Amino acid sequence: MDFSSATKQLKGKLGPRIVRTDRDSRRAASFDSSKIEFPPEAVVFPRGLPDVAAVLQLANRRRVPVTVRGRGTSLTGSAAPARGGWVLDLHHWDKIRIDAQAGLAHVQAGATVERIQSAAEKKGWFYPPDPSSMKYCTIGGNIACNAGGMHGGKYGVTRDYVLGLEVVLADGIIVRLGSRTHKNKTGFDLHRLFVGSEGLLGVVTEATLKLIPLPPFRANLAVGFDSMKNAVRALQSIFAAGFLPCAAELADEFTLVAAYKRTKSESLRGCKAHLIVELDGQINSVRSELKDLERIIRRQKPLFIQRGFGNKECEAVWQIRREFSYALRDTGLTKLNEDIVVPRGKLEQLFKFATTLQKKHGLQLACFGHAGDGNIHTNVMVDYTQPGTKKRAEKCLDELFRWVIASGGAITGEHGIGLAKKRWWPQAVSKEARGLHRTVKHALDPKGILNPGKFV
Repeated sequence: MDFSSATKQLKGKLGPRIVRTDRDSRRAASFDSSKIEFPPEAVVFPRGLPDVAAVLQLANRRRVPVTVRGRGTSLTGSAAPARGGWVLDLHHWDKIRIDAQAGLAHVQAGATVERIQSAAEKKGWFYPPDPSSMKYCTIGGNIACNAGGMHGGKYGVTRDYVLGLEVVLADGIIVRLGSRTHKNKTGFDLHRLFVGSEGLLGVVTEATLKLIPLPPFRANLAVGFDSMKNAVRALQSIFAAGFLPCAAELADEFTLVAAYKRTKSESLRGCKAHLIVELDGQINSVRSELKDLERIIRRQKPLFIQRGFGNKECEAVWQIRREFSYALRDTGLTKLNEDIVVPRGKLEQLFKFATTLQKKHGLQLACFGHAGDGNIHTNVMVDYTQPGTKKRAEKCLDELFRWVIASGGAITGEHGIGLAKKRWWPQAVSKEARGLHRTVKHALDPKGILNPGKFV
């Protein structure tokens, strides 16, 4: 559709510095990390709430699609303007205020997660959600996709820390939902409705986040195994003994081989499975519990156990872990990153099924991720220069998602549906639940201008 007259009207209202239609601006806003690309008509850089309200009022009146963007780190095309229109770029809205007495963070949508964590820690507080892209990803995007991270098993995900939101609705009305208190049961939990909504229901401009006291000490174990079975059973034994690590990460052999080539970390060479478990809390209890964990793990005959005490040593372990995704890209293969989730009791079966898929479809699968909550990133590695690869990859993903759903899991744990997983949406959610999604969408966005072309 042609939105040029509406764009001209918006530019006349807000000015050419705010509403940009030059080729470079439009190109930069046309895709996210998924590389799914759609050119918008214009990119808007609002100065404040009145600008956001003005954009949505006009868009609603003229039926112009609006897609909100932070720093474009989405891996599913959630930030790609599938129907063109206007991209509302909020990455420069990045103010952070920590209320140390109340244990709260008041943050604008464009603030990066790393900056929020750093600001909180300087005041003795902790914001646990930590996606791997936390240096770049914005809190607005994290709220839109209900992002998680390595701390999810113990501390939960983004939704568990959102106490209140400032939202601009599709018709430009500004609403403030939730509160600045840690408990509130006044009406519906409407602010939670927007967490995980992928920009389909409103534009989140500001959030009030719950903080918790910063644990004074941390320590971890990095453990190599000669089989994934032993690694998974070591983790299961830790939970069975009553321990709840603040992070628990598993990685398979293909991932470790790639990571060794990138990092040259000798500890990764020869491993067929790798487990990281971390504890946090008071120094004496952490040190004591870590010894207990080591005894439990040794029953599964690990190849080695490395100990890390304190922030510096622990971060050295996590820095290698954060290279895993980049190491897979270094292979030269295209990485189809599927952030599936299974019940924790199904982890061993998941890794076995991944091996079955590899043999059946002649494709390499690389599995690693957040074993503490069952969120294992299952990457189908493909070489699109080989004939028939695309079709084999699609069949492989079809089988993977069918198995995950049948196992009581979910097709996405933190990336969202976006465009990349739209094909499997009808399988993942019941007919009745899909109808309820449409009802909510129509109630809040009756003209369908917010992030159209996505799963609802």
